[in-house]
Amino acid sequence: MSALSCILRSVQGDGLMFECPGCGVPHRVWVGAGAGPRWTWNGNAERPTFSPSILVRGTQPLADEAHAAWMRGDAPLPAPVPFVCHSFVVDGRIQFLGDCTHELAGQTVDIPDFDTVLLENGA
Repeated sequence: MSALSCILRSVQGDGLMFECPGCGVPHRVWVGAGAGPRWTWNGNAERPTFSPSILVRGTQPLADEAHAAWMRGDAPLPAPVPFVCHSFVVDGRIQFLGDCTHELAGQTVDIPDFDTVLLENGA
């Protein structure tokens, strides 16, 4: 992974990655020619625009306390918590759509500096 700017990273296979302050999970898109889903990119590493929208579905990682309690045998393994993060990235800003399951649904925010989200979440 290499830095293209303070908000965008280049990853193997023509991928670009940015931090998501909504769900706390880095999002990756693939640009250029190739197999699988591909996005267009305006080529601007400081104020990227990707098309079409970016839809990420997954499960939230266990909180440290829940994982520690399970490891000690003090609590059962919690059920995974599903999440949806759906957005447009336009001119360096993330426009979160209404189907997001996090608190930024319906809001537009700047893409944060890379690693800021991980640091804020204690990673």
